[in-house]
Order: sequence, then structure tokens, then C-alpha cells
Amino acid sequence: MKVGVVDYDAGNLKSVQTALAYLGVDQVVSSNPEELLAADRLVFPGVGDASSAMRVLRSRGLDAMIREFVSRGDPVLGICLGSQIVLERSEEGNADCLGIVPGVSVRFPQGTGLKVPHMGWNQVSFRKGHPLFRGIPQGTSFYFVHSYYTQPSRADLVLCESEYGEKFCCGLLAGNLAATQFHPEKSGEYGLKLLSNFLYWDPERTY
Repeated sequence: MKVGVVDYDAGNLKSVQTALAYLGVDQVVSSNPEELLAADRLVFPGVGDASSAMRVLRSRGLDAMIREFVSRGDPVLGICLGSQIVLERSEEGNADCLGIVPGVSVRFPQGTGLKVPHMGWNQVSFRKGHPLFRGIPQGTSFYFVHSYYTQPSRADLVLCESEYGEKFCCGLLAGNLAATQFHPEKSGEYGLKLLSNFLYWDPERTY
């Protein structure tokens, strides 16, 4: 098995590489669409600005690659910015995004007295049972760094939620595409467990 990691100058690659290496997986980190399409699974990480990220993805043909990878049914995991720009649009820079999952990425509201970006460990509630969460207790804390969060247009797309002033979606599931706002690669034992579960997830299997 080979895991492709999308390199689009959006940072956070080293921690993903380190986590996958710890798990002993064969990986390729690339900005070349053909190399990534040759992988069996795809990790789409990232931190930073949605509009800038989309410009880079389009300039390298990575937007089309990600859509093709998802459409062929192989497992895809979006992380942080990668979870936001699988949606149709982001309020950040009013960016048109990949449009794979219906919904928008929105900013935490001002005037709540809470610091934005939301940064640190926060509990996650699983809305549905899923093989990604096998062996991970309900309410486990994961590591977050973000000012925007995903707001899918349908409730059935919400995989998990967290709370920061208000309840918000921190995980999406659309067929063979899963995406988390939190960083499993920076979330210790249970983050590594989630990544390990991703390596063995079969989206066509009924669990």
C-alpha cells in the first residue's frame, strides 16, 4: 500500500510525514498529480489561507487530481485546511473551493470573548460510528489550530463535532472522503490510532 500526501505549499507536511513513517507506511509526498494518482490512499493536509491554497492547487492541476481520486472510490483523508476546501466555498477570501462536499467554511464569530484562532486540545464527539474511530473513546481530545470550520449543507455529512463557544462540525464524511478539522498527526496516541485506522479503512465495506 502506498499513501500519497498532497504538497501544495500549505505547510504541515513534516508532521504528517513523521506520523506516517512511525506507522511504517510507504508514502509519497508530491505536487505531481500523476504520482499522487498512483497511490492507493490520499492524505490532503494543510494550514493557511483557503484562497491562496486554491490558487496553488489549480496552478498545479491538483484540484482535478483530488476530484479524480475521490471519484474513483479510494480512501481520502482531509486534514485542517484540507477539510475546509473540499467544500464548495470558504468565507476566507470568498474562495471557490473544490466543490466535492456541499457546504461552506465559515469563521468563528467575533465578540464571544474567545480567542481566534481556536488553538489547543478539545474534546470531539462522534456523531456516528465509523471505522476511523475504532479503539478511540467517545470524547477524546484532539489538537486544533483554526479560525474557520466546516459547515456542510446536510446533517448526514457531519462525522463528529466539537465545541468552542458554540457546537461546530469538526469532521466530515462523504462516501470514501473523510476530513477532520483537528490534526490527528499532532494528537498523540489517539491521533496515530485514527491515522492507522485510515490505512485499513475500506469504504465499500458495511461496518
